Amino acid sequence: MDKTESHLLSLIDYEKHPLGNETYRLKCKEILDKEGVLVLKGLLLPNIIRRILEEAESQEHLAYYCVNNHNVYLEPSDNSYPSDHARNRNIVSSKGCITDNQVSTDSPLRILYNSDEFKGFLCSVLGEKSLYKYDDDLSSINIHYANEGQELGWHFDNSSFAITLLIQKPEDGGSFEYIRDFRDFENNEMNFEGVTDLLNGKCRPKVLSMEPGCLVLFRGRDAVHRVTPTIGNRVRVLSVLAYNSKPGVQLSETARKTFFGKLY
Repeated sequence: MDKTESHLLSLIDYEKHPLGNETYRLKCKEILDKEGVLVLKGLLLPNIIRRILEEAESQEHLAYYCVNNHNVYLEPSDNSYPSDHARNRNIVSSKGCITDNQVSTDSPLRILYNSDEFKGFLCSVLGEKSLYKYDDDLSSINIHYANEGQELGWHFDNSSFAITLLIQKPEDGGSFEYIRDFRDFENNEMNFEGVTDLLNGKCRPKVLSMEPGCLVLFRGRDAVHRVTPTIGNRVRVLSVLAYNSKPGVQLSETARKTFFGKLY
């Protein structure tokens, strides 16, 4: 057992989550395939979450805060549609972000991210052959901060899966809401009518229940989702663990400048 794997033993509640167990992996895969989301409650031990939170709080002053205007599809506006059409309607997202190169080398987040056992578990559950870090210094591990009033607006993901770890809940708000199978990306069926109803408040989304220490695997390419505004003085803190199915992938310079405020 190498150093990373031995350290992993001190991070995870293996009684609840035996990541290397094939039966457990199959059960998790079945849930993700059926529900489109998998919540691993209490994956990380409470003392580890406290340590990650302390690290995040100590670096919050370094976070890049931005307000992004986008449409639900996270695509440039399409002038063949009116500005108030579902394809182009303006959505607002706002947050602060710490980048991968600001996360310490001995952080539990990095130990978890780099662990071969953890990546093997993810591959089994996600149906991927291999997972690779981003080939830039910013995009692999991020920590997001949502202060009062900040939110993640309705959108579909461009990637087939997302992996997040909740570190701290706000006093109120900050709820993850989603609707599965709300478009069919592969067949270019964008469900403009449904998105219009959603943005007009005519749809009732599901709300995902999660506590600090929960790891969430989510398939968001066809599932529309958002995080409601934070309410209260306690910051919502979340880590995104981003992988690629191929090596050598970088987040585009435009995306890095938009989300991180820098290229390196």
